[in-house]
Amino acid sequence: MRIGDKAASFSLPDTDGQERGPDGVTVVVFTCNHCPYALAWHDRLTQVAEDYEVTFLAVNPNDAERYPRDSFDAMKERVEADGGWPYPYLRDASQEVARAYGAQTTPDVFVLDAERILCYRGAPDADHRDEGQRAVWLREALDAVLAGDEPQRPETEPVGCSIKWSR
Repeated sequence: MRIGDKAASFSLPDTDGQERGPDGVTVVVFTCNHCPYALAWHDRLTQVAEDYEVTFLAVNPNDAERYPRDSFDAMKERVEADGGWPYPYLRDASQEVARAYGAQTTPDVFVLDAERILCYRGAPDADHRDEGQRAVWLREALDAVLAGDEPQRPETEPVGCSIKWSR
């Protein structure tokens, strides 16, 4: 999927058992339970979800047979241990959504406008180790989309662990 393409709609189960998908301006973050990059960016992404009135979806596409720490049960346990998340954590067991979006890493961030047009794709910010970055690239993209503009930086290189594809 490229900037300007219409993203696929989807409906995936979240850790509360509800089906969720893109709705209005949406941030889709492919993530997981075990990748150090995804874990490092987690709090910054959570803060973005709290700061913006958009649909925010975390999607775990990793092969749970080979990576049991990414199983649906492990996802539920993580959310519960954190005292809940301000956004749904979805399971892409078939990996169809990750494939449709062309997700490469955890995390890999996609910003869709209200018509599901891809406006930003890439990393949350320039350095997973620097909390001061505050997911600035994602924030810039959301500010632009919510203002009806195109992001100045529509694409960055996603950085993280590779998606663990089923064989």
